[in-house]
Amino acid sequence: MRTSHLLTQCATLILLCSLTLAWPWPPYLEGIENLIVMRDDSSKSSAPQTSGDSKSASDSGSGTITASPTGSGSASASASGSDSGSDSNKDDASKTDKSSSETTVIDPRLPAGGIQMVTPPASLAAVNQYYKVGDFVTFAWNYTSLSVSPKAIDIVATCSSNQHTYTLAMNQSVGETNAVTWDTGAYQKTATVPLLTESYTLIIYDAAKEISATAQAGYLGQAQFPFAMYTPQPYTPLSEYTCATCSGALSDMERQALKFMLGMGVVTVLSFTWFVGGLGVIF
Repeated sequence: MRTSHLLTQCATLILLCSLTLAWPWPPYLEGIENLIVMRDDSSKSSAPQTSGDSKSASDSGSGTITASPTGSGSASASASGSDSGSDSNKDDASKTDKSSSETTVIDPRLPAGGIQMVTPPASLAAVNQYYKVGDFVTFAWNYTSLSVSPKAIDIVATCSSNQHTYTLAMNQSVGETNAVTWDTGAYQKTATVPLLTESYTLIIYDAAKEISATAQAGYLGQAQFPFAMYTPQPYTPLSEYTCATCSGALSDMERQALKFMLGMGVVTVLSFTWFVGGLGVIF
């Protein structure tokens, strides 16, 4: 009996709850959901808050709302930007310090860098090496006493007779052995300052410096090598050849030598005759 009464009460309670949930709200409580204030959770990011605000505004029929970044977002952005900027400055400073620390220290007592000719051999440096104008002229060399290699070199040839500088190569890369080939024939055909039959000086120097820069210890100085060039003359048969400096007459030195010989002969004959006649050697 008690059990059936309890079941009846539970059924009645369930029926009342169902009717209450299904029954519509009265007109004066239709906007009650707008009065509900969401909890401000500072631990959540600004993006979810903006989404919630936009949804709430949409539900209330107030139109489109553009969300602006919150103060925490701005602070985060500025902090992030300033951190990245400071990190970038630190990286640049560290790179500068590293590059400055890698500067090569050279003993000032060391000699300046130079070259040793390979073609032509260095043994010919004491005498002029002659090249014919119109041929290909090749120079090759190694470096000596070089502590710091230049990035590039310039190669020129100078002539003291016409005070002209002939460019052979510019900004040539530096290797263990360098070489340059000069087409003197092609140059001579189009030259405004032609090559002369004269002595020349090959000059090799650092392209980053002036040709007259003072040599420093361990760095490439102005390396030089002397050579000579000549212009060939057209062929002339021997029967038609005339020597401009030749002469059939005796030179002054030859005439003086001949007079000396004749004088000594006369003195010898006279002295011998007087000696023999005075002593009565001849009967």
